[in-house]
Formats: sequence, C-alpha cells, structure tokens
Amino acid sequence: MKDPNQRIVITGIGLTAPNGDNLADFRRALLEKRSGVQPYEIRYVGKTFAGLCHFDANKYQKKKEVRRGTRAGSISIYCAHEALAAAGIDLETVDRTRIGVYIGITEHGNVETENEVHSLTTEYKSDVRFWSHHHNPRTVANNPAGEITINLKISGPHYTIGAACAAGNAGLIQGLQQIILGEVDIALAGGVSEAVRTFGIFASFKAQGALASGEDAATVSRPFDKARNGIVVSEGGAIYVLETLARAQGRGAKILGEIVGYAMNSDATDPVLPNPIRQAECMRAALKRAGMEPSDVDIVNAHATATSQGDIKECAAIREVFGEAEGVYVNNTKSYIGHAMGAAGALELAGNLPSFEDNIVHPTINVDDLDPECDLPGLVLNEPKQVDKVDVILNSSFGMLGINSAVIVAKFAE
Repeated sequence: MKDPNQRIVITGIGLTAPNGDNLADFRRALLEKRSGVQPYEIRYVGKTFAGLCHFDANKYQKKKEVRRGTRAGSISIYCAHEALAAAGIDLETVDRTRIGVYIGITEHGNVETENEVHSLTTEYKSDVRFWSHHHNPRTVANNPAGEITINLKISGPHYTIGAACAAGNAGLIQGLQQIILGEVDIALAGGVSEAVRTFGIFASFKAQGALASGEDAATVSRPFDKARNGIVVSEGGAIYVLETLARAQGRGAKILGEIVGYAMNSDATDPVLPNPIRQAECMRAALKRAGMEPSDVDIVNAHATATSQGDIKECAAIREVFGEAEGVYVNNTKSYIGHAMGAAGALELAGNLPSFEDNIVHPTINVDDLDPECDLPGLVLNEPKQVDKVDVILNSSFGMLGINSAVIVAKFAE
C-alpha cells in the first residue's frame, strides 16, 4: 500500500464561476443546466458574450485593496479564503511558512496595460506622469499568487504557472509535486483568469474567426454541436487545498478526492491547432502514473472549446484512448460557462468531483445537432445521467503552443 505521506488528497475547494460562487452552487447549476454566459460589451470589439463572475470582492479585501490590486488577484484571494474555510484550516494554528501557493494563469498584465495605455492616450495626452505607480506590481507574472500571500500573510513559496489553458491542471500538478518533495505541507493550488477584462483576447479570437456569435447568451457556447462557431471568453477561479493523506487524516479532515495520476506534454507541432496524437499520449501517461487502464475511468471531462477543429481533434484523442473502454462517460463544462482560460481545468474538475457522492454525470448542454466527428461512446448530452458508480475522473486541458495536461482524481478509499 502506498505511503500515506506520499498520497496527495483534496480537502477544500474555493471557486467562483459565472454560474456559482461556491462548489455547491456551481454543481447545482450544472445539474440544472443553467448557463452563466451573458451579453457583454468591451471597447473596440463592441457587443459580444462572456462568462462573468459575481462574487463579493470585498468579502476578504478592503475597497482600497481591490482598487490597488488586480481582478485576478481578487479572484485568487476570494478562492483561497473559501478553500481554506472548506478544508477547515485555521491559519492561526498552522505554520504559514509551510504553505505554498501555486496558481495557474493563461496570461496576466494585459488588462492593466490596456487600461493604462487607453487612459494615457485618451485623457492625458500621452503624458507618462499619469501612468499608475501600481502598474509594475499589478503586471508581474506572480501577481495573483503574490496577492494571496500578502492578504493571508502566508510566507511560504508562491508563484504562478503560465500554461495557457492547461494552467488550472498545471497549478494542481505543481502543488502536488511540491508537497511530495517536502517543500511545503499544504498547497493552495489551481487556476484563475481575468480574461474578460482585456479587449485584446476578444479581438484576437475574432480576427482568428474563433469568437462565438449568436442571438442567445445561454446557448452561444455549444461544444460538439455542428453549429458551434467559437469560444466564449470567461473569467473565474478555482483553488484547492492539497495535503498528504497522513496530514488530512491526522486532523480529521473530509477528503474530497485523491490525485492519483497526472501528466503534461507538448505537441511540438503548431501554435494553435491541437495535436490529437500528443493529447492521447498525455492521457495515457497520466493513466500509467495512476496504474490504471482506460476502463478504470468513469468520467472524462473534455476541454472542448467549441471551435470547429479543436473539438474534432480532441474527440479523436479521446476516441483513441477510451474508444474500446466500457462504462466511460464524457462531458464538458464550457457549454455552461464559456472558456475560463487559466481557470478552466481547475473549475471543470471541481464541477465533476461531487459525482463521487451522487453518481450523476452532468451533461454537455446546447447540443441540438451533434457533429458526427464529435460522436463519442459515452458522451452525455443535454440531460444529467445517473450511473451506477463514479470512482475515477480524468480531466483533460490543453492550450496554445501545444501544451497538454491530464489530471486523474479518484474517490478516496483507504
């Protein structure tokens, strides 16, 4: 039996998503098929759609702190507080030098830079004396993780992991590895995104022909559907409390799941188009680390962003790995909330974890006409599916420049 000091478990999750500000509400929205996408307007791009979060930023920050910091920082602080509370950890009773903060992000600093340039050129006649002195700490890449440490007075290591849209999984993997190495006792790990605040990401997707359009906000994000036409940009965050099984059991913590497998690799082929061969290799590597076969997995949460080629290539990878396996169900979360970029993997995994208790697989919604090239065995569409058991979940996330990730979480068993 594996050493309980080498088994890494999840004991708390704090999150904010466009359709829920805690795990219970988020899960309820997924089972009730409630979208969090809404009409949105951003300068230069104009009217579009986005997934916007509605958490109370002042719950854990003073108004001055919110103004001085960043949206990504506020999301991170909110999720970190909520995760620690869910885990039952009182920071006054633990060694804060032994807590690490590892936050995945897609990009950071664009929002603040765009805002400063806009103000400088439209209000201040390009006079740099009016450039904010808060700009540098706002835009450094470690900002979201660093804002957590300042707010919570955590003096252990912190950094962000730039891993495109695989960043949420990358944050979890980094936190797990740092605990196993003995660098920290507790990891606050996951991913965050403030992407809806930057016009550049909308403009770039639009220029690429990959920005979703339509009439109805609730149905505009439609992975796997023949009528899909692009990405809905979203914000959000999900941060997990990770610790060893020995530590969690020693304090009587409730265990939400155990991370039993993970992998990351690179396509090494194209900046934008995913490579299904490499994606399949990544999922197989995670299964090998977990000592599992594809048939051991109950739910595969697909990354599917609702781009034409992206969905098809990912489905080819899933079919390659799981096509012959019995009892594997496939779902998707972006159909509800859009693409939360750096937060996507961590949020989407979180939404599936309650399946360990209720044995329900939430569906992919908004699929009126399934693309035949996305037709997968076990694909759960439009209605939740009650199943006999859910013991193992594989979460797949990938992103630009060909970065792939897979994280496998198992229902806790002694």
